[in-house]
Amino acid sequence: MAKLAFIGLGNMGGPMAINLVKAGHAVTVFDLSEPACRQLEDAGASVAETATAAAAGVEYVLSMLPAGKHVAGIYLGDGQDGDGLLAQLDPSTTVMDCSTIDAATARRVGEVAAGLGIGFMDSPVSGGVAAAAAGTLAFMCGGSAATFEKARLILQDMGKNIFHAGPAGAGQVAKGCNNMLLAIHMIGTCEALEMGVRNGLDPSVLSEIMLASSGRNWSLEVYNPYPGVMEGAPASNDYKPGFMVDLMVKDLGLALEIAQQSDFDNPMGQLARELYSQHQQAGNGQMDFSSILKKLQA
Repeated sequence: MAKLAFIGLGNMGGPMAINLVKAGHAVTVFDLSEPACRQLEDAGASVAETATAAAAGVEYVLSMLPAGKHVAGIYLGDGQDGDGLLAQLDPSTTVMDCSTIDAATARRVGEVAAGLGIGFMDSPVSGGVAAAAAGTLAFMCGGSAATFEKARLILQDMGKNIFHAGPAGAGQVAKGCNNMLLAIHMIGTCEALEMGVRNGLDPSVLSEIMLASSGRNWSLEVYNPYPGVMEGAPASNDYKPGFMVDLMVKDLGLALEIAQQSDFDNPMGQLARELYSQHQQAGNGQMDFSSILKKLQA
């Protein structure tokens, strides 16, 4: 078993770190939230007072942070020599950032890590809080093939599908593509269901028809957005818990950045972002993203 540091114990990072403890790894954690740290301590992890202290002498550093500025701040510091965490690590350390951030920041951190001889892998996830707790996340990884092989030894204790997308930053690009498509087919699913209901169809029956037809998709199959159709889906629990609208707006913004940086026009992605932004601004940011149905019903 390995000696690990885990930085960032939010809704995703907390259960991910707990699964690493359960797998038998020696885990030291750091987060600004004392309750989050106490929860990990109760699970068997050690708690450090700083990120640098958590990473001292470990084989792997993992992080799950809110945005690119936080990732850059932790690993690169404020730009002064020796200020960031990367400069404090032994070259044998493997770093895996599981945050969902802009690809440009992931590439920049990867370049600095490579210059220091450190293996870095951007490793954003898909699956949400439930998959984080169950240890069934999908990881989309960007970095060298050698670093990926080392990272996979740890990622497999938190997920069941682990993909090497390409060099540093490729994981973030793959995540952006995936979540853009997720938003688009969720909106389309809601639109189709609501149109059927307004024409007298039962949403459960219509869902069964589309699941057996060419309209079948993930939103219908495992995350039906219509209340009462699928037990256990956020839609059947007043759209809580789940993947928040706030996070979908963030991810669609990152997808738009990827498109702009590659001079690619993505009209469906742009429209999805506009619709989710409007839904967010109407006070629904904390609701599950499948609640976009409510906007169509208004």
